[in-house]
Amino acid sequence: MPEGSRHAPKSRSAAQRGRTQKPPQTPPPGHDPGGRTAMPPQTPPRRATQGGRPPQTPPRPAAQGGRPPQTPPRRAAEGGRPPQTPPPGHEAGGSLDEGRIADVIRPVVTAAGLDLESVRVTAAGRRRLLRVVVDSDRGVSLDDAAAVSRELSAALDAVAVMGDFPYTLEVSSPGVDRPLTERRHWRRAVGRLVQVTVTDSGAPGSVSGRIVSADADGVALDVGGDPKARRRFPYTVLGPGRIQVEFGHPPTEHGATRDGH
Repeated sequence: MPEGSRHAPKSRSAAQRGRTQKPPQTPPPGHDPGGRTAMPPQTPPRRATQGGRPPQTPPRPAAQGGRPPQTPPRRAAEGGRPPQTPPPGHEAGGSLDEGRIADVIRPVVTAAGLDLESVRVTAAGRRRLLRVVVDSDRGVSLDDAAAVSRELSAALDAVAVMGDFPYTLEVSSPGVDRPLTERRHWRRAVGRLVQVTVTDSGAPGSVSGRIVSADADGVALDVGGDPKARRRFPYTVLGPGRIQVEFGHPPTEHGATRDGH
């Protein structure tokens, strides 16, 4: 080839130069082909409550007394300690069996020449108030109540019938509001004005009268307080009698007992 007619050498292709093309690269996460970096999806922020503070998870409700509820204890597995037997007179739930207490009290009251009318246990905080009502044909004096109270305290403590509860013992006689349900109640109320429901078809439903006598079979009443209207009723037709309060009415010769005050 003559001088001056040289041509620039042709460039060789990448394959001719022996070079190997790099494979296309996968863009990194978050990078799009346009060269922009994509942001990962964001979790929307929690909306603030009034005042700018985020909502709070409500606390567990507190039990009565301000203390949080307690998880009940796990039951003992087989082979553990056996369940405890409550002391005599004690029931589940912290209550006391009045019938069991009465069984302990009755022999002591009877030995003192008195009748046991009722036994009541009421709660007063952690303490218990034990009310014992006693009566007799001659009534109940303060000395009688004090003496039987000492005997009852010793008997109750000897058998632990009140359990672990501290208690106060109160011994008294019945008041005028005590309903007349037993024959001895009617006998001890001779001379008193009473109101009683009668189921006898020959008498009105409710009778008011003064008790004239009371024996093993029935009661004699001066109906309306009139001796000329005296009637006799067997116990089988009498409901609970209610003593009527009278002011300035002296005890009669029939031996009406005291009302317990």
